[in-house]
Amino acid sequence: MLRKSLLFLLMLMTGASLTAQLTVTGTVTDTSNEPIPGVSIIKEGTAIGTISDINGNYALEAEAEDILVFSFVGMVTQEVLVSGRSVIDVTLKSSFMDLDEVVVIGYGVQKKKLNTGATIQVSGDDLQSRNSTSALQALQGQTPGVSITSTSGQPGADMKVTIRGLGTIGNSGPLYIIDGIEGDISSLSPSDIESIDVLKDAASAAIYGSQAANGVVLVTTKTGQVGKGQVTFDAYYGIQQVARYADMLDRKEYITIMQEQAANSGASLFNPSVFAGAADTDWVRQMFVEDAVTENYNIGVSGGSESSIYSLSLNYTGQEGVVGGADVSNYERYGFRLNTEHKLYNDALKVGQHMNFSYIMRNGIQVGNQYSNTLRGAFGTSPIAPVYSDNNLYDSPYNDTSGSAWYDGDGNPYGAMMTNNNNQNNDQRLLADVYAELTPVENLTLKTVFGMNYYAGAYRSYTPLYKFSVYNFNEDHTSVNQSMSKGHTFTWTNTAAYSLNMGDHGFDVLAGMESIQYQGISVNGSNWDLLDQFNSWEYAYLDNTTGQASLVEDEEGNITGVTEKRNVGGGPSVQAKRTSYFARLGYNFKEKYMLNATFRADGSSKFQKDNRWGYFPSVSAGWVISEESFLSNSGDWMDFLKLRASWGQVGNQNIDNFQYASPMIITNWDSNSPAGYYLFGTQLALIPRVPILVVWPIPV
Repeated sequence: MLRKSLLFLLMLMTGASLTAQLTVTGTVTDTSNEPIPGVSIIKEGTAIGTISDINGNYALEAEAEDILVFSFVGMVTQEVLVSGRSVIDVTLKSSFMDLDEVVVIGYGVQKKKLNTGATIQVSGDDLQSRNSTSALQALQGQTPGVSITSTSGQPGADMKVTIRGLGTIGNSGPLYIIDGIEGDISSLSPSDIESIDVLKDAASAAIYGSQAANGVVLVTTKTGQVGKGQVTFDAYYGIQQVARYADMLDRKEYITIMQEQAANSGASLFNPSVFAGAADTDWVRQMFVEDAVTENYNIGVSGGSESSIYSLSLNYTGQEGVVGGADVSNYERYGFRLNTEHKLYNDALKVGQHMNFSYIMRNGIQVGNQYSNTLRGAFGTSPIAPVYSDNNLYDSPYNDTSGSAWYDGDGNPYGAMMTNNNNQNNDQRLLADVYAELTPVENLTLKTVFGMNYYAGAYRSYTPLYKFSVYNFNEDHTSVNQSMSKGHTFTWTNTAAYSLNMGDHGFDVLAGMESIQYQGISVNGSNWDLLDQFNSWEYAYLDNTTGQASLVEDEEGNITGVTEKRNVGGGPSVQAKRTSYFARLGYNFKEKYMLNATFRADGSSKFQKDNRWGYFPSVSAGWVISEESFLSNSGDWMDFLKLRASWGQVGNQNIDNFQYASPMIITNWDSNSPAGYYLFGTQLALIPRVPILVVWPIPV
């Protein structure tokens, strides 16, 4: 319903009279009148655009009322109304010239000029102009030193992000802080983001201590502005197509090659009549769909008065998989965001909240290594195998009686994909916080934030009966798997910040503490044999299964064991806690010489009781050389030059629980056997069956 409503609103807003187009040309230069190649010029609200050539020239078809958006990394984005002009020359200014602009740092903001860490900021407008399904996709190529790659081509697949190389073993992804609370950036729509700041070096990230070994990404979502209420609508609709397919053998080429193989090996050649009426299938192309849709719609309302501001949005994102289409590979995300802030007592007190909720539905194919993936079979199946049989069902060459050794047992990779990829994930994510900010005296700010990161997920899968080859079959039992999990993280942060200017000297001081607690629960179950009348994906739930435990007998009728078709499990996640204390001191002289230092102490329940605390200091300094007298005449060829140096320590507490205790996992325990097996590290060993009391350490 939401998707249809958004499409209807899009048609209402875009349905208009036809206007004449004109070709707009021009040159893009910098403040030194040097041409800028590679500048992106896009018609606002669309994906239609071009880039400037090596001489800064461009040409673009546009209408009189169009707005052209000129953007380039390191330059201030500029919007220009066409207004019937056919020639528009643009001069872009360096973004580094606006040195009074603030950037987001740990637990606060700082003037860009005074920042001595390795940070980079990307505006929400730059992200939105990329027309991508996720914020991380939009961030690709805009952040030097940050590598962002897709883990697979599956719709909604995670992105692998590394900042200045791998910082730790295991999970090397950065920490994501959304409006001050640790969260999942994939749940956000790019249209809801005001800016993203990346803390790349240890000095700037050390304020986050034991979580910052792989860098920190700070996300600020959009807030309202004082003034008349505004309604915005952003949308895009695109088609995904495969640019190039692998060139596979057709029927004639395949038969020729196989006959040559038989001749070279001394085997008898097959009579060509055997292949009369054989299929001619390009299995690789068969696995893909021609036009896979990707789309995004976002409706936003914002505004406010001198005492209260608000910003809310409703969005939908959808992406179909190019392999198999939406039936087997699809991603949908519905989102709602609400941010408000209110000023009380002559602006001495501010209270507000951030809230982002997303509902995500996804299903997918196998995207494992070179062996465990859905596409593998398409590269090894002969083209003479048909996709469908005479009754329009997926054909099964296993049952063929043609006598062709090239045909029997080939399988049907397309049929297997469409038959055996019945799965779905439903996830709900809520990231919310409330805050209060008090200014009891001038330049002193006391702030408290209470945040919650809540998730709930459900998974369901179904395996029907099928037989496509001797290697790809399920002939005995249908099966159903269901699982559910939920959990939450509470975060409570308190900070005190004070700034003081004494002539040419400026001081900024921050002190704070943070407490975080996580806990969750999960349950799962599986069973065999769906009821005959409910034997389909639509009814594939555990309540509709009939599988029960059965006795196993030997040839003489003696009971030798039990086969259990049902499997259930569930339990709580181990509660994890962390307490932190941190401080930052900043000093500058005439905004020319800067010194910043931070310190953080983290205590984590994931470590042994006597080794739970870690300490993370940092120090950085900067020198604005361009403001020295010996460079007073450099404005013609250099706008700004700053030299900085930094040092810091960061850590990683993102490990499994109880690793310090060398946990032992007992498996394959047979009630009729005097012994079982246990996993110790990576080795499987035998353990005698004796009474054992297992006591797990409990975090304090």
